[in-house]
Amino acid sequence: MRFEGMLRRDGKWWLAEIPLLDAMTQGKSRKEAMEMIVDWVDTMVNRRGLRAAVHPRGKSEFEVSGNSAAAMTALLLRRRREAAGASLREVASRLGASSRNAYARYERGDAVPSLEKLDELLKAAAPGHDFVIRDSES
Repeated sequence: MRFEGMLRRDGKWWLAEIPLLDAMTQGKSRKEAMEMIVDWVDTMVNRRGLRAAVHPRGKSEFEVSGNSAAAMTALLLRRRREAAGASLREVASRLGASSRNAYARYERGDAVPSLEKLDELLKAAAPGHDFVIRDSES
């Protein structure tokens, strides 16, 4: 799983941003900004053994990946739920589940959803938002 990012100069700083994750870091150079966004992903996932990597796609775009689809999916779901201001219980209720654990297992990274299930989970975590999921240009 990869997340799209943008790199741009802002005065003397370089900014690296991953809009889908509401993530932004900065560095004194392009390289440092990219290193900082990888560090941000590693820190936010906070899982032993996760290794994030950056994949440049031209001068102003990049993708960030991780070696665990479950951990990267968990990060996505948590960040979207938090951005929407929803609790685990609210998301579970939107899914029609009686227990918040039905949803939380995905957010913990205990399970990796299918693409269809991921769509359902994202709609429950952030109602009213559309997300574009596409194949990466590896």
